[in-house]
Amino acid sequence: MPRGPLPQAEYEAIFSKVPRLTVEVVITAPDREGVLLSRRERGPCQGLWHIPGGTVRFGEALTEAVRRVPRDELGLEVAVGSLIGYIEYPSHLALGDWPVGIAFQAELSASSAVDARARRGPVAWFTRLPEDMHEEQRVFLRAHGLAS
Repeated sequence: MPRGPLPQAEYEAIFSKVPRLTVEVVITAPDREGVLLSRRERGPCQGLWHIPGGTVRFGEALTEAVRRVPRDELGLEVAVGSLIGYIEYPSHLALGDWPVGIAFQAELSASSAVDARARRGPVAWFTRLPEDMHEEQRVFLRAHGLAS
């Protein structure tokens, strides 16, 4: 049985010594062009647009994490698509963190409606990436032809 969240001190002690596995959920929709990004309102990269993503929980399948993250952060249901690649975040090393994101394509379910103000901050569709975006993610999306 999975245990609850780690106390902050234990979390920091563990993740200051090992990479942190995350999923990056590149959300598309059949009736929209571009990708759905959200804006961080707190924490690292506050104020930047980013691919929705989050830490994979201990014992959690990657595909379940891909479904959980948009549901928890944005209130959206998605169908998990193909594995796109991975993103390393050297910019986070100065913060004492080393996330490695496994990026999946995910399609917005027909029953989900995007609210411009999601549970954890603003969201918007982008065909041209904003200037105030997480740089490693911008490079990744452009390299994979997912936005300009």
